[in-house]
Amino acid sequence: MSSEIQEIDTLIKNAKVFNNGDDPVVQDVAIANGKIIARGKAITANNVGRVVDAEGLWLMPGLFDIHTHYDLELEVAPGLPESTRHGTTSVVIANCSLGLAFGSQRDDTNDPIVSCYARVENIPKTVLKDCADSITWNNPKAYLDHLEQLNLGPNVAVLFPHSMLRIDAMGFDNSVTRDPTSAELNSMADTLSDALKSGYAGFSTDALPFHYLAAQPHCEKTIPTQFAKYGELKQLAQVVREQESTWQATPPKDSVIGTLRTFLLTSGRLHGKPLRTTVVAALDIANNWKLSRMVKTLSKLLNSSLVRGDFHMQALGAPFKIWSDGAITPIAEEIPELRRLNETDLEDREARQKIMHEPDYIKSFKAMWMRGKQGWNLDRLKRKLNLEDFAFNRTLADMTVDRCPQKNWEGMDFQSVFDRVVLIKQDKCQEPVTKAEQKLVQKDFFWIADEGDFMLQMLRTFDTDLTWSTVTANRDLKVVRELLMNPKLLPGFNDSGAHLTNMAFYDVNLRSLQLAAQGGDKDVSYMVKRLTKDAADVFGVAGGTVDEGDIADLILIDPEQLASYDGEGNVQRIHREEFKHEQLVNRSDGVVPFVMIGGHAAWENNEFTSDLGQKPMGRLLRALN
Repeated sequence: MSSEIQEIDTLIKNAKVFNNGDDPVVQDVAIANGKIIARGKAITANNVGRVVDAEGLWLMPGLFDIHTHYDLELEVAPGLPESTRHGTTSVVIANCSLGLAFGSQRDDTNDPIVSCYARVENIPKTVLKDCADSITWNNPKAYLDHLEQLNLGPNVAVLFPHSMLRIDAMGFDNSVTRDPTSAELNSMADTLSDALKSGYAGFSTDALPFHYLAAQPHCEKTIPTQFAKYGELKQLAQVVREQESTWQATPPKDSVIGTLRTFLLTSGRLHGKPLRTTVVAALDIANNWKLSRMVKTLSKLLNSSLVRGDFHMQALGAPFKIWSDGAITPIAEEIPELRRLNETDLEDREARQKIMHEPDYIKSFKAMWMRGKQGWNLDRLKRKLNLEDFAFNRTLADMTVDRCPQKNWEGMDFQSVFDRVVLIKQDKCQEPVTKAEQKLVQKDFFWIADEGDFMLQMLRTFDTDLTWSTVTANRDLKVVRELLMNPKLLPGFNDSGAHLTNMAFYDVNLRSLQLAAQGGDKDVSYMVKRLTKDAADVFGVAGGTVDEGDIADLILIDPEQLASYDGEGNVQRIHREEFKHEQLVNRSDGVVPFVMIGGHAAWENNEFTSDLGQKPMGRLLRALN
């Protein structure tokens, strides 16, 4: 049936429209003045600004990235190009208790943004300091006002960060050394309540044992949120519940009882009404098969009629591949021997060398690396049964050299390098060996007796000049798909904007769609809803649909290009001038032909439009509550 309109800015023709879980339908979509003004067959108008031929393409709402750390990047590159190109049109920031709600929060000795972000998110201190230097606001309301003045690419929803709330109420030093007084805790509750009323989309806390401060005298301490006891979390969670807002959290990994007690705060049965809760992360850990099963069991229990919770674990739709620069990597923070190297400044190679040559450190490092690999004991049994305590993978064959001054080692796994070094030492290597390689092995590796010695010497010899990668979770994509399709879980946990050279998950929404598409249109429709409307609902913000009257945040996807897309094979290392630093990114060119934000074309024909980051496209998504 034909529908005639007077004026259309953009008319998208013959797209297969996926929206809000409905069965897909081939339609035209008309946009004018930033909004969708019509959907239907054979739409015409007296005046059409441009026509986009979407024959054979999928049209859907712009995708949500619900777990990002774009707080800093928004200040230097508000267009967020590395997410926009993959069809992300809305992001949630200030996850894991860290954010800019209170400004720089500097005092005479502490620089909280630098100290909190540098190790947790592996962002260079110089970038963090430059950001803190430019901050002009000092309260939560002014921060939201500031965001509304930026030339946003994607829309932005902001969580209220617990670590920064503690610093505001207690001071930086006190926030990591003692409990709050009753007056301080009441002040935190009042500040949180006011923030949620002003439009913050939720409250973020953190309990993962990888998140440490990066400045003396506190670099052996975790970030402030992790010093909060149950009573503090309960009181603040009650504020979130009363405001019908959302609590974003991470589990205390090493305590099953602590995890269950904490997340029972979602319970409407125990606390009057459910608390909407979203938690990082549902992963299939490579060296502990129990965890993915526990995730599904926990989610089922907390959402059951017995508990009456509103609980959403976040699942990553890709192998959890992490790159490391020498010993510098977020996953290493759980192991004391590796954490000690992470405590040094990234540029301080001398400090790491000094540590790695201490006799006591050598002994402890070797014991750590060889734990469970020798003899017959409980650690060996756990390793054999794939039930290890560490998420960090210590299997040499699973660790691949990405960059190394010894160029012929690049692309080899560490086990192959170790075997080669041993053969060169014994003068038994059958493959060609250059004089330089022979000299390197004789000079640095002459003393090694086992793989623990070898690993330590690799870090000594090359430090951050050695880049290597490993997949610590989500190796089996069948299990990943099961997690993604579980209605009790939520696709997310991309960590976009963080870990500049350690992770590259900007394209994971596309990879989630790719996995869903294995089940046909019905599963694609389900996944589109999960990545759009369901995400918007969990965080209590507008968006996630392409109905008439909606703001035009939408994308086109080429299903054939999506089906053949290789996310793992399309990771690149580029230099970002905004950071004056390199960054791992993804390139899905061809998969997303068109991205529209607020009625503005942001990405088209594998290029950014000239307005992205130069003029406002997106908007601040204030909470609807």
